Amino acid sequence: MNLEFLPEARIEFTEAVEFYENKQSGLGERFKNEIIEACSTILAHPLLWREREGGFRRVNCPVFPYYIAYFTRGQTILIAAIAHERRHPNYWKMRNL
Repeated sequence: MNLEFLPEARIEFTEAVEFYENKQSGLGERFKNEIIEACSTILAHPLLWREREGGFRRVNCPVFPYYIAYFTRGQTILIAAIAHERRHPNYWKMRNL
């Protein structure tokens, strides 16, 4: 399987890493590692999380208040959002997939 990020999701990821790193040195790196670990788990077990209305799956981060929304498209996992769980929960659903 391949893993791809929508451009918007990659921007969200980068901005969140920068936000946490500016908040406290090393915190951005911890966030980055948490997202990378979650993506590795998604690659290993893409169907582990239930499919939600709209066809996406969601993985909650264990420490940070973020989740990864993704779709499976054949042999590709498409990361649609790296989203804060308390801010505008459905904002990303209008993205072109």
